[in-house]
Amino acid sequence: MTARSELAHSLLAVLGRIPGLRPATPATTHVGSRVPWNLDTMAVGIDEELIEIRVVALALPLPPILREAEAALRAALKETGWKDARLRLVVCDIDAAALTSVVHASDAGA
Repeated sequence: MTARSELAHSLLAVLGRIPGLRPATPATTHVGSRVPWNLDTMAVGIDEELIEIRVVALALPLPPILREAEAALRAALKETGWKDARLRLVVCDIDAAALTSVVHASDAGA
């Protein structure tokens, strides 16, 4: 395993502990289940100056969730060769359940 793939797995583990986000990966099919690697790593891009993680929002509001994720991910990078890299979280999609919960919350308040 390379240093980059180890870092990707480490960052995904951190992301997995953040409620309200998941890695943005291609839709899986029966073919995807036979791929010999973790498809979630496709959501992580790592180069020398930038680490980009593409996510799907599972809950709203986004700002506090993204702040929590950024702090946890930045802490995970602290002891690595990428400690000075920029960190970019890209919200690629919002899960329908997150939007449904917002609609129900606004209906209850009406």
